[in-house]
Amino acid sequence: MKLGKTTVVAIVAMGLGSVSYAQTYQRYGNITYGSDGSVYQSYGNMTYGNDGYSSQRYGNTTYGSDGRTYQRYGNTVYGW
Repeated sequence: MKLGKTTVVAIVAMGLGSVSYAQTYQRYGNITYGSDGSVYQSYGNMTYGNDGYSSQRYGNTTYGSDGRTYQRYGNTVYGW
């Protein structure tokens, strides 16, 4: 089976006046690998990370175990 490869870049701001960095992710099937060594595996609408993080998706909204919420509109994701 040939797995598709997707690369996503997220820009993370560390606060006012501080330096930002780019976090990249590569997805193979239901497993996503982060450039920081993180690994996430998806089952249905649940995602589990090797760092204990988990999230649950309902439609275009994702709720993370850290209390964050993300909404996807087209190819853009907004988080708060």
